[in-house]
Amino acid sequence: MIVTVRKGNSGSAVKAAQVQLNRYGAGLAVDGAFGDGTDAKVRGFQSSHGLDADGVVGPDTWRALVTGSSGGTGGGGGLLTHTQASSIFRSASITWSSSGNCSNRYSSSCTSFDGLRQASADGAVGLRRSSGCALNITGGTETGHASGTYSHWNGYKLDFGLSSCLSNYITGTFPRTGTRGDGAALYTAPSGNVYARESSHWDVTFLN
Repeated sequence: MIVTVRKGNSGSAVKAAQVQLNRYGAGLAVDGAFGDGTDAKVRGFQSSHGLDADGVVGPDTWRALVTGSSGGTGGGGGLLTHTQASSIFRSASITWSSSGNCSNRYSSSCTSFDGLRQASADGAVGLRRSSGCALNITGGTETGHASGTYSHWNGYKLDFGLSSCLSNYITGTFPRTGTRGDGAALYTAPSGNVYARESSHWDVTFLN
């Protein structure tokens, strides 16, 4: 679900990997070119985190880069910072916006990814890939959303701006499974992820 990159590749996904590697002191130029220097830093990072030092930044290496852990979280509970999630979304060509043009988690006019679960970030990237639709996130983990265990604040939900492409994909791919108390139509994927059609956006709960 995450873009895999290796020596010889170039582009935004390589830049995202270089940004993450620099968090661990790699000191790389963030130029989007996967050359010998980036390859060496990837292999060194993999070795230090108990991964196969093959120089390929695949799902396991991405997970280790953004969470600092080589092990899976089981329930996808690893939490990301706004910077980490932004890098993942940027590499998948997912955009985000807010009325306040900000990322402060404690302001309801912002769109923040602080505290977003790794599984939710992966789910958004998967939705982008499978739907082929342009995605714009309009709500993240910031305050102002409904509370609950599977809430925005706890990193389980993201809001996506409405588009005919996204709406047609969701309603044409997943069965309608009910109506939420506020009247939002619910569609549920085989994975358990729930898509709620609200008036101005799709509210998506990533459970896996």
